[in-house]
Amino acid sequence: MPVQITVRNVPEEVRDALATRAAVRRQSMGEFLSGELERISAKPSIDNVLQEVHRRKETAGTRISPTEILAERDADRT
Repeated sequence: MPVQITVRNVPEEVRDALATRAAVRRQSMGEFLSGELERISAKPSIDNVLQEVHRRKETAGTRISPTEILAERDADRT
């Protein structure tokens, strides 16, 4: 069941920019914001992504030094 969310103290320029984006898509502000909130909620948070990277790194058990990374990056530049 849908719920209502109220956001207070949004600067006018932010509201205007969002209204413009909604209008370009021929949507109401509510439709536009609802779609954006759904899109945002479908993505993992930065914290979750970093935790997954850390977990994979621990599982792989390998360490590459910054010097090795830079050497590999620069290897084909000479």
